[in-house]
Amino acid sequence: MIKEKILVIGASGQIGVELTLALRKIYGNANVVASDLREENELLKGTGPYVSLDVMNKEMLHVQVIRQNVTQIYLLAAILSATGEKNPNLAWSLNMQSLLNVLDIAKEEKIHKVYWPSSIAVFGPTSPKKNCPQQTVIEPITVYGISKYAGEFWCNYYHQRWGLDVRSIRYPGLISYKSAPGGGTTDYAVEIFHEALEEKSYECFLEPDTYLPMMYMPDAIKATLELMEAPEEKIKIRTSYNISGMSFSPKEIAAEIKKHIPEFTISYKPDYRQQIANSWPQSIDDSVARNDWGWKEDYDLPAMTKDMFENL
Repeated sequence: MIKEKILVIGASGQIGVELTLALRKIYGNANVVASDLREENELLKGTGPYVSLDVMNKEMLHVQVIRQNVTQIYLLAAILSATGEKNPNLAWSLNMQSLLNVLDIAKEEKIHKVYWPSSIAVFGPTSPKKNCPQQTVIEPITVYGISKYAGEFWCNYYHQRWGLDVRSIRYPGLISYKSAPGGGTTDYAVEIFHEALEEKSYECFLEPDTYLPMMYMPDAIKATLELMEAPEEKIKIRTSYNISGMSFSPKEIAAEIKKHIPEFTISYKPDYRQQIANSWPQSIDDSVARNDWGWKEDYDLPAMTKDMFENL
């Protein structure tokens, strides 16, 4: 048994916090090194080692990988869809260069597993809207989507050419009560819970019938860990796996929230994020992930809504 030492880059972000805590449960606190450019997230404090790390500084990253005897890298640092549109050049260079730095170092140091998330943002207006399949037309219209699609092929390239075991999931919109969202187009589905509790009302930046693929964070963490724990021969897709939890619209989530907070009201004021949302599929076909490594979600919209209110 190889003793695993895991480096999580971007550990203070929406996925990073919960994934780091989950990995520490499995591998032991001392064996999961959290890193970020930002301050250490409150939820991570005192749970294990933390280093301040700029993934764009390849030498600094390389030194840490060697110093910590890292065997697995989870690269979660990224600029998301809505934020990326405000500064496309920065989003492209951060999202691409961080991945290339990690893949290069992983190849050189013979790191035995790399995780890097992709996104439903790889899909564009020409992709099928309903049950969007694993293999399909992919023409993204955001810089985030373009960077994720290019990244999928870099992962595949490093696997084909150098045998690097790099694995990836195309996350849908992620909903969590622990950490704040990071500037994505699906963030309304997190904000709406906080506003429902605090203000009893919410102004949504998407139209009422905008369906988008979503997933509750416990399912996203579960999927990530199951993918990474699966035997190598089961991983057939080396770009990135479609996975799906649920699909709903602002109108539907508002109706579900009203069951818990009857006086809740929602209004709509679509902005630039509507165009991004319109370019994405409304639902995802994840049968390949289900067949290859047994993926199955635990939460639907009612179960998630109940759990959110119990925890917020």
